[in-house]
Amino acid sequence: MNIAFDKISEKGFLDIEINPGLDLFAEIEQLKKEKNAILLAHYYQEPDIQDVADYIGDSLGLAQKAQQTDADIIVFAGVHFMAETAKILNPGKKVLLPDLKAGCSLADSAPAAIFKSFKEKHPDHLVISYINCTAEIKALSDIICTSSNAEKIIESVPKNQPILFAPDKNLGAYLNKKTGRNMLLWNGACMVHEIFSLEKMTKLKIRHPEAKVIAHPECEEAVLAFADYIGSTTQLLKYSETDKATQFIVATETGILHQMQQNSPFKTFIPAPPDNSCACNDCPHMKLNTLEKLYLCMKYEAPEIKMEENLRLAAQKPMVRMMEISRKAGLLG
Repeated sequence: MNIAFDKISEKGFLDIEINPGLDLFAEIEQLKKEKNAILLAHYYQEPDIQDVADYIGDSLGLAQKAQQTDADIIVFAGVHFMAETAKILNPGKKVLLPDLKAGCSLADSAPAAIFKSFKEKHPDHLVISYINCTAEIKALSDIICTSSNAEKIIESVPKNQPILFAPDKNLGAYLNKKTGRNMLLWNGACMVHEIFSLEKMTKLKIRHPEAKVIAHPECEEAVLAFADYIGSTTQLLKYSETDKATQFIVATETGILHQMQQNSPFKTFIPAPPDNSCACNDCPHMKLNTLEKLYLCMKYEAPEIKMEENLRLAAQKPMVRMMEISRKAGLLG
């Protein structure tokens, strides 16, 4: 069946009616087998998508899995820069994203043309970019990092080498403190991690004095100072499993609570409240993907991520450097 691309371009996803009686879980499993497809999902996806995924992880784990797979089709349940990353690492494979408008506020905070001009003003600086950025920003970078490996990446660079870190200023400030560096920081941030309310978290902690506060390093400094533990999404998940505490206040996107609860069913996980009327903090971009969109994406093999080869090659170089450094540091399996 041919799908008109205008159905994708206007809305960002295939707008096709689905039989309400379909068992989408069974249909997706069958499509994976028929098409030799692998479904990769980020921890911030809705629970139904996590439950049907072949692999669930954070940015580093997803990048590694995308690099290793022998599947013909990679279906990425995440946001646009993640699917781009999979295409950068797998030029010969078809990479699909259920909703092309599943963007990222952090990636959007670094427009390539403006960043290029900023970089040119600091020609002596090595550019380390957080993986939450566009392919164009990756192409302007020397090394890519994730929140899981950023400290090791920075420590691999000689101390006398100036570093420009982009795009997340909060993660960069945290890493400056951790490593003792004085990296020049691009002024970008993630909308999800910037709107946690310290006042509401303090009140929540009073109501749950035994709970440990765990936070992602993309959060603002005041929230990080309040936390008992700071780590990447995977590190937060592992900490919640191994720590003796039975209650946790979790300052990151709420999607991770599904895996935390599954892995530690007798523990209590409380989403840290944002500075608005909501009780929890969801990423509106991550949540654009749905089980219905995922099914249609796999059935019709669209929308597909396309990329010019010269851009892909330029973006691949700093990704490969990240993988090499991570492997040497024992961060990859």
